[in-house]
Amino acid sequence: MSHDLPPLNALRAFEAAARLNSISQAADELHVTHGAVSRQVRLLEEHLSVALFSKEGRGLKLTDAGIRLRDVSAELFGRLRITCAELQQGQADAPFVLACPGSLLARWFIPRLDRLNRELPELRLQLSASEGELDPRRSGVDATLWFAEPPWPADMQVFELAAERIGPVLSPRYAHFAALHQAPAAALLGEPLLHTSSRPQAWPSWAASNALDATTLKLGQGFEHLYYLLEAAAAGLGVAIAPQQLVADDLAAGRLVAPWGFVETSARLALWVPARRLDKRAQLLADWLRNELERRA
Repeated sequence: MSHDLPPLNALRAFEAAARLNSISQAADELHVTHGAVSRQVRLLEEHLSVALFSKEGRGLKLTDAGIRLRDVSAELFGRLRITCAELQQGQADAPFVLACPGSLLARWFIPRLDRLNRELPELRLQLSASEGELDPRRSGVDATLWFAEPPWPADMQVFELAAERIGPVLSPRYAHFAALHQAPAAALLGEPLLHTSSRPQAWPSWAASNALDATTLKLGQGFEHLYYLLEAAAAGLGVAIAPQQLVADDLAAGRLVAPWGFVETSARLALWVPARRLDKRAQLLADWLRNELERRA
């Protein structure tokens, strides 16, 4: 005797037909055809080697075996529906935890947070900032927003939002501003450039994109994090380099200027979601972020 369970679709079709006492109504509830339900019921009868329905006039009547299976399946599917609803409600009530670098959080995300909460109140967003190495697979994190380069790992659902564009920025308060703001990009080769230890390739990459010899760059004050680098630039301490998205508000306000524009890199601002924990709220957030970035481009 086989102890294998019948196919779930067959059990589901039988449970609906037995509960509603109608093949047609079961088909409507399951959004399938009358024939599909009939086939699943026959499959179940063949698997169990027992008749579950008998004909009664133009209708059907449950056999003793059918009544027994109906009672058990009704209880089990009822408990399953209740449990699934509780799990879905629990996920909907839980906050959506978003991790991102502190510089991105402070300079781009927080200024838009009020609008995000008004437009997506169902998100129940909780932010987790880090200036160290981010781990998008970390337990307790639903999604990670950061700049990263493809290819993307197979175990992550990655929503690409915008290409990274980097460029030099400086404040009108900088002592050399008058001499630099209308000068060619090569003028920066003689400047002590502000830089970060987390992106040592930023200045050389920008120089190469502008046909400049990266070996002639002169690095000045270094900072561990991008946030402090940009604060130093805004305070007039020198020329920094940064992603366009992170200085967009400063450029609009006149705190910083970007005389040489921005160049695209191979990195992308992307929302990473572990594939095994894909939450429908991630798609809502990705769509909102993409629209916001395009609107402010």
